[in-house]
Amino acid sequence: MTNILLVTSSPRGAEGLSTRFSSELAEGLKARLGGTLSTRDLAVNPPPHITQAYIGGRVVGPDTRTPEQARAVGLAQQLVDEVKAADVVVLGSGMINFGPSSQLKAWFDHITWPGVTFDYSEAGGPQGLLTGKKVYLVTAAGGVFSEGDWAPFDFQTAYLRHLLGFIGLTDVEIVRVEGTAFGPEAAKAAIAAAEAQVRSVLGKVA
Repeated sequence: MTNILLVTSSPRGAEGLSTRFSSELAEGLKARLGGTLSTRDLAVNPPPHITQAYIGGRVVGPDTRTPEQARAVGLAQQLVDEVKAADVVVLGSGMINFGPSSQLKAWFDHITWPGVTFDYSEAGGPQGLLTGKKVYLVTAAGGVFSEGDWAPFDFQTAYLRHLLGFIGLTDVEIVRVEGTAFGPEAAKAAIAAAEAQVRSVLGKVA
């Protein structure tokens, strides 16, 4: 049985194109692979920014944590457990000021956990611990950032791919929805291209 985790993060909710296409992709994967589909909507239920309670609580034993530390670490553990339980992760991200939303950044801040989702090898380099999973990263942007003059300013896709790889999620396939801000015809073409990408991805799934 395949466990699929869908993580959406667009402040626009269901109207966000990253939410739309990541949801369509996740539903399509479930239809083809069977199993379960769990959803974590970071816009509806945003994780808080990390605080001293989380930073201090994750390095002490459970029996010595304060109530505030226990709550902070408990949330992080819940988020980590959702990723651990997944065989496939579908992650939707809409670009906000050239990068991911603060909600998505806060999610990564909780699950990027020394000794739990990454560690350091004997040689001293980082080693991701969440291995053996497939990730589909759906990014949306009003401009075109995959190529051309604005490509150097895509601080969303490369950053998210780096964070995923840092915790061991290295098998990442990217679906882009871009160029929707240049008028109705451009938006229509961008959406059609994204639909084609989703069909292509699903067509390769056994």
